[in-house]
Amino acid sequence: MTDDTAPEGSGTQLPGDAHRLDVAHVDGDVYAVDVRGHRFRVDQPTAAGGTDTAPTPTELFAASLATCVAFYAGRYLLRHGLSREGLGVRAELTMAADRPARVAAMRLVIVPPPLLPEGRRPGLLAVASHCTVHNTLQRPPEISIDLAS
Repeated sequence: MTDDTAPEGSGTQLPGDAHRLDVAHVDGDVYAVDVRGHRFRVDQPTAAGGTDTAPTPTELFAASLATCVAFYAGRYLLRHGLSREGLGVRAELTMAADRPARVAAMRLVIVPPPLLPEGRRPGLLAVASHCTVHNTLQRPPEISIDLAS
C-alpha cells in the first residue's frame, strides 16, 4: 500500500546497506510506518485497548517471516519454470506464557502449488528455509534502542 502523503525523507535508503523506516503516533494505539514511500499502520486488538484497525507489531513480525519464505519459494519456482499459482504460506505463532512478553514458537507451513512435481518439493523447502528473515532470526542482529537528543 502506497501513501503519497509520506513525509519527505521518510523510509529512505541510507548509504551502503543501511535502510531506514520511520514510525509515528497516529491516534490511540495506532502508529503509521513509512518505508520507501509506502505507508502502513499497526494497532492493537480491542481486547488489548486498541481499535483493531490494523495488524499488531507481533503479527507483522510473523507476516514478515511468512512473506519472506513465500518470496523465496516463489523465486525458486520461477527459476525452475514452475507456476506460482496456488503458492501460500501459513504462519502460526505461540506467545510465551512467562515474562518478558515475546513469541515463544512459530510454525510456518508452505502450501506448494498443486502442480509442483514431487521431485521439486525438497528443493523448494530448502530454498524457502533460507530466506533473509529466517537467516536473521537464526543469527540475531545486534540491536540498540536509544533516545533522540
